[in-house]
Amino acid sequence: MDYRQAWSYLDDLQFFKIKLGLDSMSAFLESVGRPQEKLRFIHVAGTNGKGSVAAHLLTILAAAGYKVGLYTSPHLSSVRERFRINHTYISEREFAEHATAIRNSLAGNRLPRGPGDCLPRITYFEFTTALALLWFAEQQVDLVILEVGLGGRLDATNVVTPLVAIITNVSMDHEAHLGNTLAEVAGEKAGIIKPGVPVVSGVVADESLAVVEGSCRERGAPLYLLGRDFDCAEQTDGRWTYRPIGHGKPLTGLRGGLAGGYQRTNGAIALAALEILGKVGFPVAGETLRAALPEVIWPGRLESFCLSEPGLRKTVCPDPAGVGHGYRRYLLDGAHNPAGVASLVGYLRSRDDFDKLVVVWASMADKDYGTSLAMIAALGDILVFTRPEEERSASPGALAEALAAEHRGKTICVDGVGNALEKARQITGGNDLICVAGSLYLVGAVRTLLLGELVG
Repeated sequence: MDYRQAWSYLDDLQFFKIKLGLDSMSAFLESVGRPQEKLRFIHVAGTNGKGSVAAHLLTILAAAGYKVGLYTSPHLSSVRERFRINHTYISEREFAEHATAIRNSLAGNRLPRGPGDCLPRITYFEFTTALALLWFAEQQVDLVILEVGLGGRLDATNVVTPLVAIITNVSMDHEAHLGNTLAEVAGEKAGIIKPGVPVVSGVVADESLAVVEGSCRERGAPLYLLGRDFDCAEQTDGRWTYRPIGHGKPLTGLRGGLAGGYQRTNGAIALAALEILGKVGFPVAGETLRAALPEVIWPGRLESFCLSEPGLRKTVCPDPAGVGHGYRRYLLDGAHNPAGVASLVGYLRSRDDFDKLVVVWASMADKDYGTSLAMIAALGDILVFTRPEEERSASPGALAEALAAEHRGKTICVDGVGNALEKARQITGGNDLICVAGSLYLVGAVRTLLLGELVG
């Protein structure tokens, strides 16, 4: 298969299908020589912040000279975004070659679903996970940062024994699959904990912490907890301090590359994991770490930029004072659950560089979008509802109906992401902010329209 054929084949594996369980994944990896046993891993789970922690780790380890594989999900626009080594994405040729090999190995290994119809034994996510492991093994990377797709215990990535496991935090999300209480969700995420493998976590002191602590005790896994064993603190000039494991000498004057105060927490979790890695053969010099932190990039997460009008050329955002309609300022954020949206709202409240806030919003129908919408509606001046795709997205009308009565008068329902963006541009000026949030699929579609493909 060439790249387009491989992409089409993968797309046919039901992109939005969720199937939890390890049997198919384990059996497939066994059939292709267990590539995961040739690799060393950092396994990252958690409700929010997984990608940001992974981006911190990749940037710092790459700057230290290591060859690092990164596997994340979902992608914003191209499936190739899920696979990279240091700062280079998998090529179309490599993607096609490994996809073809996987397809060929699956030949004859199919489950009947009905007359004349068959269903592959592995899903879209299992396929991409297998492809990542095969590519990383072929490329002989030093380390792999492996992000959990959903939960942890039954996630397709949970076929590895890492050098360190990370559980960023636990909050409610994907209740249909992970449970309806924090303890149940935490139990699924704690499923990545392996006997004797150190765990770094930012879980807070609620029932989720008790679950993580209990799982670590049962499996003899050392637990390093934010706020107890390591910590971070904001400095007055916007920089921050990292207080290391064991209460050693703090790292002061650190400057991060990602917006949002909560990114200090994600950075601290990454630094704690790096401390553990340093003891097993992956040291990073303090000056390398300090220089790499400002270079961390994670598209679609509190990503701010300005585009000139007309022409949509990316430009430096000028001082909004006295500026007319010569440009539009945008903020893209993948917040899609209540905890993530609360962080987005906190960030927006901390800014004072815009007049009117216009929110372009979409949500998956299976999300708790009522809670999230209530938070963003209280802040936004105008809400433009749309949907990035038909199968799982809530309709704009359903989103409007979920709002309290006092907010419905400031909603506009628009079919099509491009049309929603155009409406936002029409009702804003250069002093205003267009915030796009609620769904990573929406953010991906908008980012592609405004800035082009992330992967060339």
